[in-house]
Amino acid sequence: MSDSRPLRIIHCFRSPIGGIFRHVRDLAEAHARQGHEIGIICDSTTGGSYEDALFDEIRPFLTLGLVRLPIPRSIGPTDLAALWSSYKEIRSLRPDILHGHGAKGGALARIIGSALRVNRYCVARLYSPHGGSLHYDSRAFSGKVVFVLERLQEFLTDAIVFVCDFERTTYEQKVGKPRTRSELIYNGIDDRDFETVHARPDAVDFLYIGMLRDLKGPDLFVDAFARAERIIGKPLSAMMIGDGPQKAEYEQMMLERGLGRRIEMLPAMKARDAFALTRNVVVPSRAESMPYIVLEALAARKPVIAARVGGIPEVLGPESSALAVPSDAQSLADVMTTAMTEQDWAAKVMPDAGAFKAAFSTSTMAGSIMRLYRQLVPESAARQHERHNRP
Repeated sequence: MSDSRPLRIIHCFRSPIGGIFRHVRDLAEAHARQGHEIGIICDSTTGGSYEDALFDEIRPFLTLGLVRLPIPRSIGPTDLAALWSSYKEIRSLRPDILHGHGAKGGALARIIGSALRVNRYCVARLYSPHGGSLHYDSRAFSGKVVFVLERLQEFLTDAIVFVCDFERTTYEQKVGKPRTRSELIYNGIDDRDFETVHARPDAVDFLYIGMLRDLKGPDLFVDAFARAERIIGKPLSAMMIGDGPQKAEYEQMMLERGLGRRIEMLPAMKARDAFALTRNVVVPSRAESMPYIVLEALAARKPVIAARVGGIPEVLGPESSALAVPSDAQSLADVMTTAMTEQDWAAKVMPDAGAFKAAFSTSTMAGSIMRLYRQLVPESAARQHERHNRP
């Protein structure tokens, strides 16, 4: 099989928001620029005008199209309708690669890919958890069910791609050591994002940007901000940018603590636009895999204060003083206080720019994933592709 043959690649995921959406957009653009044909299947019930604008940006790279259909968050009977609708769309596109992202995307890609194989159509089936189901408690009944399903789906999987070592270790602990091929390939940031974003003169001291729900820790951010103010003994400034189901709760929390004038809330916007509005980026998540916001901030040379969760220590360094105890507002406040009071603190905690770019660039990520795709696409798929495109 020729290594230069363009591949037909479809990415499946549920919610077009957050890190998974960023990951797929970056891969789609990088591989489309190499001449591959790319398509996306995702949920139609989540996202708003901001996500619509992001789809408009990536649409020119999607030669296999963009299909949006209802994909529910929780497991239920409506999954069958989503599965059947997705199967009909994917079957007509005749992909070489089905890459599922997150629990629902992974199930769609692997089940549909396996159904196509039953019909003697060759397609490689890949799964990237991106945290997702791995956030479940293995002691809870729901967690036990989810992890059994994850284990069973390994029989339908050609490769699992982990985006950080933490994710791989968590999978092995909760699901088991993969019985199929697995690879560690870090998330990456586009070369154009490796440019310093300088803070505006009126920039706030701290920024939270992301989904407004407890898993991401906006409540910890508000609590830690208030504690840091008391420690330092003077008013500070902050901003929260994003949308989510608990936005009203956090607004009420700020009002009750008298912080309404010192913490401004803005709707979702591009991260690089937001970075100009702050001097420090805070990532207080209770759970993560490999959050893009950390990579984006460091690429822009913004100091990052983060909870010691997921793959974040793999980026900042396991002993970094920028890391706070997870789910601990006081620990987060202590790091925020240090950032405001210790001279040259930011320079001490930022990773080396050259080494960071080498490890976490889109070109590195896309190249590694393409090599994996090539190794998984069987010879028969190449012949099948040639027959399909023969005049």
